[in-house]
Amino acid sequence: MLVLAAPPGCGKTTIVQEIAKTDPMTMISVSATTRALRPGEVDGKHYYFVDRKKFQQMVDGGEMMEYALVYNSNMYGTPKAPVEKALKEGRDVLFDIDWQGNRKLSDIAKDDVVSIFLLPPSWAELERRLYDRAQDSREEITRRLGKVPDEISHYKDFQYVLVNTDLNKTIKQVYSILEAERIKRHRLSDLQDFVDTLKPLKK
Repeated sequence: MLVLAAPPGCGKTTIVQEIAKTDPMTMISVSATTRALRPGEVDGKHYYFVDRKKFQQMVDGGEMMEYALVYNSNMYGTPKAPVEKALKEGRDVLFDIDWQGNRKLSDIAKDDVVSIFLLPPSWAELERRLYDRAQDSREEITRRLGKVPDEISHYKDFQYVLVNTDLNKTIKQVYSILEAERIKRHRLSDLQDFVDTLKPLKK
C-alpha cells in the first residue's frame, strides 16, 4: 500500500493517477467522502460521494479501512473490500489520503505501508496552484491554507519526503520508491523457494 499525502495543491492526485496509468500492477484506492462533487469529478472514479448518514453506516458496518474528519468539515475514508481484493490479486494499491489516514493504515498494516509526504517548493507557489486550479471559492482556499502548517508538521510520520518542484521529476522519484520497495527482501514471498534451487548441478 503506497500512501501519498500532502497539503492541497502539491500534486499528489496527479502523481497517483500517473503512476496508476503507467503501471498495470497498481490501482488507486477510491475514498468515500461527504464533501460535495467538484466540477469535472465523477462519482465512483474520483471519490464515492455519500451523505453523512451513509458514511456512518459504512463505518458502523466495518466497511472502512480508515476514516477521518478533515478540515473539521468533511469525512473521508477508505472502503476496505476493493483494497483487500487488489492485494490478494498481487497488485499494489495507491492511496491519496492525509496524514490521519496514513497513521491509521500504518497502525493496522505497518509492514505493508510505504508512505510519502509531498511538500510544495514555497508558500507562494502553493497559493498560486490553489488559485490557478479554480476548484474552490476564495473563502475555501483561505480556510484550507490556514490548515496547511498543521498538515506539514506531520511530515515526520512518513518514510519519504519529496519537494514537488518539478512534477515529472517527482513522478519519477515516486516510481523509484515503488520499485525499490517492491524488491525488499520481506516482500519477496517466493524468494526462499528460488534460493533453494541454487545448488550445484549433479554430475
